[in-house]
Amino acid sequence: MEQYARVDRDQFPLVVITFTGAKPTPANFRQYLDELYANYERKQPLALVFDATSATVPGISYQKQQAEWMREHQNLIQSYCRGIAYVIPSAVIRNVLKLIFKIQRDPVPSKVFSSQEEGLAWANAQLKTDRCQDAREVSAGNTQ
Repeated sequence: MEQYARVDRDQFPLVVITFTGAKPTPANFRQYLDELYANYERKQPLALVFDATSATVPGISYQKQQAEWMREHQNLIQSYCRGIAYVIPSAVIRNVLKLIFKIQRDPVPSKVFSSQEEGLAWANAQLKTDRCQDAREVSAGNTQ
């Protein structure tokens, strides 16, 4: 089975999901969604970078599955994800993302970039902002 997306957690809490250019199939899309879920197994703050530079346009059924996955896991995403950067140089793929967001809003701060370098920098900044917030809450005695 050809992978729909590769997930790189080597720089956790920064996770990079790179779409391979393979067409989605029921099997590889399920594997992709399972890998998204696996990002949250550590139950630690993280930031995601979706690199769609090589992505193909997924059919509407896959767009709906993505939106449903986001809806189903919204609380998990909001609890741990500090931001999602989308690297999308293609206007067509940007429009697909807009359609997914019409079905289900992104549950955390997100931004679209034309280069991976910009997306990585923004995602890292989201993590640093979160760490600063955590430090302020600890110093103020606002731990939960």
